[in-house]
Amino acid sequence: MATGFDYKVTATDGRARTGVITTPRGTIRTPAFMPVGTAGTVKAMLPESVGATGADILLGNTYHLMLRPTAERIAALGGLHRFMNWQKPILTDSGGFQVMSLAGLRKLTEDGVTFKSHIDGSSHHLSPERSMEIQALLGSDIVMCFDECPALPATEEEVARATRLSMRWARRSRDAFGDRPGHALFGIMQGGVTPDLRAESAEALTGIGFDGYAVGGLAVGEGQAAMLGVLDYAPGLLPADQPRYLMGVGKPDDIVGAVERGIDMMDCVLPSRSGRTGQGWTPRGQVNLRNARHQNDPRPLDEGCTCPCCANYSRAYLHHVLRAQEIIASMLLTWHNLHYYQTLMQGLRDAITTGGLASFVAAFHARRAGGDIEPL
Repeated sequence: MATGFDYKVTATDGRARTGVITTPRGTIRTPAFMPVGTAGTVKAMLPESVGATGADILLGNTYHLMLRPTAERIAALGGLHRFMNWQKPILTDSGGFQVMSLAGLRKLTEDGVTFKSHIDGSSHHLSPERSMEIQALLGSDIVMCFDECPALPATEEEVARATRLSMRWARRSRDAFGDRPGHALFGIMQGGVTPDLRAESAEALTGIGFDGYAVGGLAVGEGQAAMLGVLDYAPGLLPADQPRYLMGVGKPDDIVGAVERGIDMMDCVLPSRSGRTGQGWTPRGQVNLRNARHQNDPRPLDEGCTCPCCANYSRAYLHHVLRAQEIIASMLLTWHNLHYYQTLMQGLRDAITTGGLASFVAAFHARRAGGDIEPL
């Protein structure tokens, strides 16, 4: 494991575990949810406000940052932490997922991917070596190896081809990453929903050796049941003494299901994206504050929540500023949603520590099944 990077499991409950990842920039309590700071910002939030919700780590996006303002410019300005005023750990993705989504704008070869920028149409090339170089320039604490992530559904032949290419790229990523004390490199398991390919990918990755391992290639169109089916066995194929990261997940019930199955880290744009579209997440599920039922409601979005949105503003006010298209609507709802997600993670960590995860999960699902509070 990388010098200055450590992972320790402190308690287990079934397959779920809680623990601590130690980095030179701070500790990360697991299970951990990472807010997504795509372009050097969690949309509608100040970095210190993100920290106040309980987040220990953010995710930055290699693809977006390499295009604008460029990794070289960020490095010249002191690195991503200084650039965006976030001093806790940062994990950067490899850029592979975004590049692969540009189906009509890219050319894939053994060497890497050549693609056209969605910003100005300029041509760029991303390879395992270039991805490692960009992430080093950004200065992220956890670096992801470069991979190909095919969208599902796909044929088994296509998934097998992408999985094996990703494993060759993983070796090149490991070689290009080199020895960087204080910085960790994670491998990414692929294989779609095919157990044999997942096992093949896990064997290849552990043979190379990484500081942590991600379960990739999920939440890409396969549906929750198929995703959880993979998670029933995939985490167990990876080393038990290193972090397991499920990429791009997800909704609160996705997160709970993943944690039950042994996942330690997750990320998703949903809390901030929902906040910008008038959706608030609560223990009772998702609430659409645009609905007219809220226009005269003096109650907070969630009476049990201690975030600034719920402590100071009513459903009626949130409905009003959404309808008026005021920026504060995105600010308040994003803060609330991130607070809710971090509260959920703390609840999961506490439940695992005390051996009460089954009761916590049952109560979680029961509250959601009851639906939102009755209108006045």
